[in-house]
Amino acid sequence: MTAVEVDASVAGPEDAPVVVLANSLGAARGMWDPQVPALAERYRVVTYDMRGHGASPAPAGPYALDDLVDDLVALLDRLGAGRAHVAGLSLGGMVGLRLAAREPARVHRLAVLCTSAKTEPQGFLDRAAAVRANGTAPIAPAVVSRWLTPPYAAEHPDLVARLEAMIAGCDDEGYAACAEVVAGIDLRGDLGRITAPTLVISGADDQALPPAHQQAIAERIAGAELRSVTPAAHLANLERTLEVTDGLLAHFDGSAR
Repeated sequence: MTAVEVDASVAGPEDAPVVVLANSLGAARGMWDPQVPALAERYRVVTYDMRGHGASPAPAGPYALDDLVDDLVALLDRLGAGRAHVAGLSLGGMVGLRLAAREPARVHRLAVLCTSAKTEPQGFLDRAAAVRANGTAPIAPAVVSRWLTPPYAAEHPDLVARLEAMIAGCDDEGYAACAEVVAGIDLRGDLGRITAPTLVISGADDQALPPAHQQAIAERIAGAELRSVTPAAHLANLERTLEVTDGLLAHFDGSAR
């Protein structure tokens, strides 16, 4: 499949090293809003909507993970970025892992959050079928309930509403096709080939992709650092904003401990 021209935003100095932030299944690039200002002080920060999400096109499926990687490579080429730091959460982390294994010259340092190298497929296949039947809006409350811990969600109803609107705003077929990508991934054979210094961040309360998934990734990437944040569910970057932002900055600066 031909790469699609994904919609992106760029912040920070034009001559600075590039950091790309890749979104999770169902979220748009706005999920990274808490991280962008601090990162943009010293990096050229690129956030984008994966195909089928936000303002990006949603070509007819099925999609393969490599299609999503090709979209990111095309975006980097469009921006004139031969090499970038890459951070991705959930589906975005899967894209980052595959890019780092497939095209190591393109990834300087890698950070993956709340992601997996091998999922339990049935739940994602069921979700794809539900979305094709009834659209994304009906699943939004259940999905967002796994994105934030219940106490945090109760304290931030505006954020819950915004996240549910992100999911409802996804193209139905685009979301379903991306859910099938998540169902079908098996990156376990790729992990040993990743040479980029890698930070793996785990949400201690993540019900969607529990910490064992991130532990398995860290164990298979030479030299990877595993960090747990708590309390945090699937979108750990929203619930533990300061810790995640500081962790990304330290890692991309090359001073992660």
